[in-house]
Amino acid sequence: MSNLALAYRQFGDPASVLTLESSALAPCAAGLLRVAMQFAPINASDLIPITGAYRHRVSPPLIAGYEGVGTVMATPPAFSHLLGQRVLPLRGVGTWQRYVDCDPLIAVPVPPDISTTLAARAYINPLAALLMLKQWSPAGKRVLITAGGSACALLLAQWARQMGASSITAIHRAPQHGARLQQLGIAALAETQRAEIASAAQQCDLVFDAVGGEVGQLIWQALSVDAEFIAYGVLSGKPVRVNAPRPALHWFHVRHTLEDLAHQDWQRLFSELWPLLRASECGEVEIFPLAHWREAIQCYHQSGRERKPLLQIS
Repeated sequence: MSNLALAYRQFGDPASVLTLESSALAPCAAGLLRVAMQFAPINASDLIPITGAYRHRVSPPLIAGYEGVGTVMATPPAFSHLLGQRVLPLRGVGTWQRYVDCDPLIAVPVPPDISTTLAARAYINPLAALLMLKQWSPAGKRVLITAGGSACALLLAQWARQMGASSITAIHRAPQHGARLQQLGIAALAETQRAEIASAAQQCDLVFDAVGGEVGQLIWQALSVDAEFIAYGVLSGKPVRVNAPRPALHWFHVRHTLEDLAHQDWQRLFSELWPLLRASECGEVEIFPLAHWREAIQCYHQSGRERKPLLQIS
Protein backbone atom coordinates (compact mmCIF):
# COMPACT_ATOMS: atom_id res chain seq x y z
CA MET A 1 0.00 0.00 0.00
CA SER A 2 1.31 3.46 -0.85
CA ASN A 3 0.71 6.95 0.41
CA LEU A 4 0.31 10.02 -1.80
CA ALA A 5 1.08 13.41 -0.31
CA LEU A 6 1.50 17.07 -1.26
CA ALA A 7 4.84 17.95 0.26
CA TYR A 8 7.39 20.76 0.09
CA ARG A 9 11.12 20.45 0.60
CA GLN A 10 11.95 24.14 0.51
CA PHE A 11 10.14 27.42 1.09
CA GLY A 12 8.65 29.35 -1.80
CA ASP A 13 5.54 29.92 -3.88
CA PRO A 14 3.25 26.95 -3.09
CA ALA A 15 2.50 26.42 -6.80
CA SER A 16 6.23 26.00 -7.42
CA VAL A 17 7.54 24.13 -4.37
CA LEU A 18 4.70 21.70 -3.65
CA THR A 19 5.07 18.28 -5.26
CA LEU A 20 2.78 15.26 -5.27
CA GLU A 21 4.92 12.47 -3.85
CA SER A 22 4.22 8.75 -3.61
CA SER A 23 5.85 6.61 -0.94
CA ALA A 24 5.45 3.25 0.75
CA LEU A 25 2.97 3.46 3.61
CA ALA A 26 4.75 2.78 6.88
CA PRO A 27 3.01 0.75 9.61
CA CYS A 28 0.83 2.82 11.93
CA ALA A 29 2.65 3.59 15.19
CA ALA A 30 1.28 1.96 18.31
CA GLY A 31 -1.44 3.95 20.02
CA LEU A 32 -2.43 6.01 16.96
CA LEU A 33 -5.44 6.01 14.66
CA ARG A 34 -4.95 5.64 10.93
CA VAL A 35 -7.35 7.82 8.94
CA ALA A 36 -8.04 7.57 5.22
CA MET A 37 -8.48 11.21 4.20
CA GLN A 38 -11.49 12.27 2.11
CA PHE A 39 -11.41 16.07 1.83
CA ALA A 40 -9.12 18.89 2.91
CA PRO A 41 -9.73 22.61 2.29
CA ILE A 42 -7.26 25.25 1.18
CA ASN A 43 -6.86 28.13 3.62
CA ALA A 44 -4.43 31.01 3.99
CA SER A 45 -3.08 29.19 7.05
CA ASP A 46 -2.13 26.24 4.81
CA LEU A 47 -0.37 28.31 2.14
CA ILE A 48 1.42 31.01 4.15
CA PRO A 49 3.78 28.62 6.02
CA ILE A 50 4.92 27.16 2.67
CA THR A 51 6.21 30.61 1.66
CA GLY A 52 8.58 30.69 4.64
CA ALA A 53 6.70 33.38 6.55
CA TYR A 54 6.83 31.20 9.69
CA ARG A 55 10.28 29.69 9.18
CA HIS A 56 11.04 30.31 12.85
CA ARG A 57 8.64 27.48 13.78
CA VAL A 58 8.24 25.25 10.69
CA SER A 59 11.01 23.67 8.65
CA PRO A 60 10.68 21.53 5.50
CA PRO A 61 10.49 18.83 4.35
CA LEU A 62 6.85 18.84 5.39
CA ILE A 63 3.46 17.63 4.17
CA ALA A 64 1.10 20.56 3.71
CA GLY A 65 -2.40 21.05 5.11
CA TYR A 66 -3.78 21.69 8.58
CA GLU A 67 -7.35 20.42 8.46
CA GLY A 68 -9.60 17.91 6.78
CA VAL A 69 -11.82 14.90 7.33
CA GLY A 70 -11.39 11.18 6.79
CA THR A 71 -12.55 7.72 7.84
CA VAL A 72 -10.84 5.68 10.54
CA MET A 73 -9.36 2.49 9.08
CA ALA A 74 -7.24 1.22 12.00
CA THR A 75 -7.33 1.84 15.76
CA PRO A 76 -5.71 0.82 19.02
CA PRO A 77 -7.91 -1.71 20.89
CA ALA A 78 -9.27 0.89 23.32
CA PHE A 79 -10.62 2.99 20.43
CA SER A 80 -12.14 0.28 18.26
CA HIS A 81 -15.52 2.07 18.48
CA LEU A 82 -14.08 4.68 16.09
CA LEU A 83 -13.38 2.16 13.32
CA GLY A 84 -15.24 3.22 10.17
CA GLN A 85 -16.24 6.58 11.69
CA ARG A 86 -15.54 9.99 10.15
CA VAL A 87 -13.11 12.05 12.20
CA LEU A 88 -11.06 15.22 12.00
CA PRO A 89 -7.40 14.09 12.41
CA LEU A 90 -6.00 17.41 13.60
CA ARG A 91 -2.99 19.02 15.27
CA GLY A 92 -0.48 16.52 13.89
CA VAL A 93 1.07 15.82 10.50
CA GLY A 94 -0.10 17.48 7.28
CA THR A 95 -3.56 16.59 6.01
CA TRP A 96 -2.93 16.90 2.26
CA GLN A 97 -2.21 13.20 1.95
CA ARG A 98 -4.07 9.90 1.59
CA TYR A 99 -3.43 8.66 5.13
CA VAL A 100 -2.99 10.53 8.40
CA ASP A 101 -2.01 8.91 11.70
CA CYS A 102 -3.20 10.81 14.75
CA ASP A 103 -3.66 10.74 18.50
CA PRO A 104 -7.08 9.16 19.17
CA LEU A 105 -7.68 11.48 22.14
CA ILE A 106 -7.76 14.53 19.88
CA ALA A 107 -9.33 12.99 16.78
CA VAL A 108 -12.73 14.71 16.59
CA PRO A 109 -15.70 12.44 15.73
CA VAL A 110 -18.06 13.96 13.16
CA PRO A 111 -21.81 13.83 13.98
CA PRO A 112 -23.85 11.78 11.48
CA ASP A 113 -25.89 14.75 10.25
CA ILE A 114 -22.86 16.93 9.39
CA SER A 115 -21.92 16.68 5.72
CA THR A 116 -18.42 15.50 4.93
CA THR A 117 -17.61 18.68 3.00
CA LEU A 118 -18.66 20.82 5.97
CA ALA A 119 -16.74 18.65 8.42
CA ALA A 120 -13.60 19.17 6.34
CA ARG A 121 -13.85 22.92 7.07
CA ALA A 122 -14.84 22.70 10.73
CA TYR A 123 -11.49 23.51 12.32
CA ILE A 124 -9.44 26.53 11.21
CA ASN A 125 -12.08 29.20 10.58
CA PRO A 126 -14.91 28.04 12.86
CA LEU A 127 -12.64 27.45 15.83
CA ALA A 128 -10.90 30.80 15.35
CA ALA A 129 -14.27 32.58 15.21
CA LEU A 130 -15.59 30.81 18.30
CA LEU A 131 -12.44 31.35 20.37
CA MET A 132 -12.26 35.05 19.50
CA LEU A 133 -15.91 35.61 20.41
CA LYS A 134 -15.37 33.79 23.69
CA GLN A 135 -12.37 35.95 24.53
CA TRP A 136 -13.88 39.25 23.35
CA SER A 137 -17.63 39.10 23.91
CA PRO A 138 -19.69 40.96 21.31
CA ALA A 139 -22.75 41.23 23.59
CA GLY A 140 -24.18 44.75 23.45
CA LYS A 141 -21.31 45.97 21.27
CA ARG A 142 -21.02 47.52 17.83
CA VAL A 143 -18.83 45.15 15.83
CA LEU A 144 -16.77 45.85 12.70
CA ILE A 145 -15.31 42.96 10.67
CA THR A 146 -12.87 43.06 7.74
CA ALA A 147 -12.36 40.46 4.97
CA GLY A 148 -16.14 40.14 4.86
CA GLY A 149 -16.04 37.64 2.01
CA SER A 150 -13.94 35.15 3.97
CA ALA A 151 -15.24 32.05 5.71
CA CYS A 152 -14.07 33.22 9.13
CA ALA A 153 -15.62 36.67 8.79
CA LEU A 154 -18.91 35.16 7.66
CA LEU A 155 -19.04 33.03 10.81
CA LEU A 156 -17.87 35.87 13.05
CA ALA A 157 -20.69 38.07 11.79
CA GLN A 158 -23.41 35.44 12.21
CA TRP A 159 -22.25 34.27 15.62
CA ALA A 160 -21.64 37.79 16.97
CA ARG A 161 -25.26 38.54 16.13
CA GLN A 162 -26.40 35.38 17.94
CA MET A 163 -24.29 36.40 20.95
CA GLY A 164 -26.00 39.77 21.25
CA ALA A 165 -23.99 42.30 19.26
CA SER A 166 -25.95 45.53 18.96
CA SER A 167 -24.78 46.06 15.35
CA ILE A 168 -22.46 44.33 12.88
CA THR A 169 -20.77 45.83 9.83
CA ALA A 170 -18.56 43.81 7.50
CA ILE A 171 -16.09 45.26 5.00
CA HIS A 172 -15.65 43.37 1.73
CA ARG A 173 -13.84 43.61 -1.61
CA ALA A 174 -16.17 41.96 -4.15
CA PRO A 175 -19.77 43.10 -4.84
CA GLN A 176 -21.06 39.52 -4.60
CA HIS A 177 -19.69 39.27 -1.07
CA GLY A 178 -21.56 42.43 -0.13
CA ALA A 179 -24.77 40.97 -1.53
CA ARG A 180 -24.34 37.76 0.47
CA LEU A 181 -23.72 39.68 3.70
CA GLN A 182 -26.80 41.80 3.14
CA GLN A 183 -28.90 38.69 2.49
CA LEU A 184 -27.85 37.54 5.96
CA GLY A 185 -28.93 40.84 7.48
CA ILE A 186 -25.38 42.12 7.96
CA ALA A 187 -24.49 45.71 7.03
CA ALA A 188 -21.83 45.71 4.31
CA LEU A 189 -19.26 48.29 3.17
CA ALA A 190 -16.92 47.99 0.19
CA GLU A 191 -13.20 48.47 0.87
CA THR A 192 -13.31 51.52 -1.40
CA GLN A 193 -15.84 53.31 0.85
CA ARG A 194 -13.11 54.83 2.99
CA ALA A 195 -15.15 57.68 4.49
CA GLU A 196 -17.94 55.28 5.49
CA ILE A 197 -15.40 52.83 6.95
CA ALA A 198 -13.83 55.58 9.05
CA SER A 199 -17.27 56.65 10.27
CA ALA A 200 -18.21 53.07 11.18
CA ALA A 201 -14.89 52.66 13.01
CA GLN A 202 -15.47 55.82 15.06
CA GLN A 203 -18.73 54.35 16.32
CA CYS A 204 -17.71 50.73 16.90
CA ASP A 205 -16.56 48.98 20.06
CA LEU A 206 -14.95 45.83 18.71
CA VAL A 207 -13.00 45.13 15.50
CA PHE A 208 -12.02 41.73 14.08
CA ASP A 209 -9.41 42.34 11.39
CA ALA A 210 -7.81 39.79 9.05
CA VAL A 211 -6.44 42.27 6.52
CA GLY A 212 -4.19 44.93 8.06
CA GLY A 213 -2.82 47.27 5.39
CA GLU A 214 -4.49 50.55 4.54
CA VAL A 215 -7.96 49.45 5.60
CA GLY A 216 -6.79 48.07 8.96
CA GLN A 217 -4.73 51.22 9.59
CA LEU A 218 -7.66 53.47 8.73
CA ILE A 219 -9.89 51.59 11.17
CA TRP A 220 -7.38 51.57 14.02
CA GLN A 221 -6.70 55.29 13.72
CA ALA A 222 -10.44 56.12 13.68
CA LEU A 223 -11.34 54.05 16.76
CA SER A 224 -12.32 55.55 20.09
CA VAL A 225 -9.84 54.97 22.92
CA ASP A 226 -12.21 52.49 24.57
CA ALA A 227 -12.53 50.24 21.51
CA GLU A 228 -10.66 46.96 21.04
CA PHE A 229 -8.98 45.83 17.82
CA ILE A 230 -8.36 42.11 17.36
CA ALA A 231 -5.91 41.29 14.57
CA TYR A 232 -6.09 37.64 13.51
CA GLY A 233 -4.52 37.84 10.05
CA VAL A 234 -2.54 40.06 7.70
CA LEU A 235 -3.90 39.20 4.26
CA SER A 236 -2.49 42.46 2.88
CA GLY A 237 1.01 41.52 4.03
CA LYS A 238 1.22 44.77 6.03
CA PRO A 239 0.39 44.68 9.75
CA VAL A 240 -1.30 47.63 11.41
CA ARG A 241 1.22 50.08 12.88
CA VAL A 242 0.48 50.88 16.52
CA ASN A 243 1.82 54.12 17.97
CA ALA A 244 -0.31 54.53 21.10
CA PRO A 245 -1.48 52.28 23.99
CA ARG A 246 -5.14 52.97 23.22
CA PRO A 247 -7.21 51.81 21.49
CA ALA A 248 -6.04 48.33 22.47
CA LEU A 249 -4.71 46.06 19.72
CA HIS A 250 -4.64 42.32 20.44
CA TRP A 251 -3.06 39.63 18.25
CA PHE A 252 -4.96 36.35 18.09
CA HIS A 253 -3.49 33.03 16.94
CA VAL A 254 -5.43 29.77 17.29
CA ARG A 255 -2.26 27.78 18.00
CA HIS A 256 -1.46 29.89 21.09
CA THR A 257 -4.90 29.12 22.53
CA LEU A 258 -4.51 25.38 21.94
CA GLU A 259 -0.96 24.85 23.19
CA ASP A 260 -1.91 23.92 26.75
CA LEU A 261 -5.49 22.75 26.10
CA ALA A 262 -6.42 19.39 27.63
CA HIS A 263 -7.94 16.89 25.22
CA GLN A 264 -11.27 16.97 27.11
CA ASP A 265 -11.49 20.74 26.59
CA TRP A 266 -10.50 20.32 22.94
CA GLN A 267 -13.38 17.89 22.38
CA ARG A 268 -15.72 20.19 24.31
CA LEU A 269 -14.98 23.05 21.92
CA PHE A 270 -16.21 20.96 19.01
CA SER A 271 -19.34 19.99 20.92
CA GLU A 272 -20.04 23.75 20.93
CA LEU A 273 -19.09 24.19 17.28
CA TRP A 274 -21.31 21.54 15.68
CA PRO A 275 -24.64 23.17 16.72
CA LEU A 276 -23.37 26.57 15.58
CA LEU A 277 -22.31 25.19 12.19
CA ARG A 278 -25.64 23.42 11.71
CA ALA A 279 -27.49 26.73 12.07
CA SER A 280 -25.10 28.88 10.00
CA GLU A 281 -24.50 29.86 6.40
CA CYS A 282 -21.06 28.34 5.80
CA GLY A 283 -20.67 28.97 2.08
CA GLU A 284 -20.31 26.61 -0.86
CA VAL A 285 -17.35 24.49 -1.92
CA GLU A 286 -15.64 23.61 -5.18
CA ILE A 287 -14.02 20.17 -5.24
CA PHE A 288 -10.71 19.38 -6.95
CA PRO A 289 -9.08 15.94 -7.18
CA LEU A 290 -5.76 15.87 -5.36
CA ALA A 291 -3.94 15.58 -8.69
CA HIS A 292 -5.45 18.97 -9.68
CA TRP A 293 -4.02 20.75 -6.66
CA ARG A 294 -2.57 23.60 -8.74
CA GLU A 295 -6.04 24.47 -10.07
CA ALA A 296 -7.35 24.38 -6.49
CA ILE A 297 -4.71 26.89 -5.36
CA GLN A 298 -5.50 29.11 -8.36
CA CYS A 299 -9.16 28.97 -7.35
CA TYR A 300 -8.26 29.99 -3.80
CA HIS A 301 -6.47 33.11 -5.08
CA GLN A 302 -9.28 34.26 -7.39
CA SER A 303 -10.57 37.70 -6.45
CA GLY A 304 -14.24 37.61 -5.47
CA ARG A 305 -14.19 33.83 -5.11
CA GLU A 306 -17.53 32.54 -3.79
CA ARG A 307 -16.62 28.89 -3.17
CA LYS A 308 -14.04 27.33 -0.86
CA PRO A 309 -11.70 24.99 -2.79
CA LEU A 310 -11.56 21.47 -1.34
CA LEU A 311 -9.00 18.84 -2.26
CA GLN A 312 -10.63 15.44 -2.75
CA ILE A 313 -8.04 13.07 -1.37
CA SER A 314 -9.86 9.80 -2.02
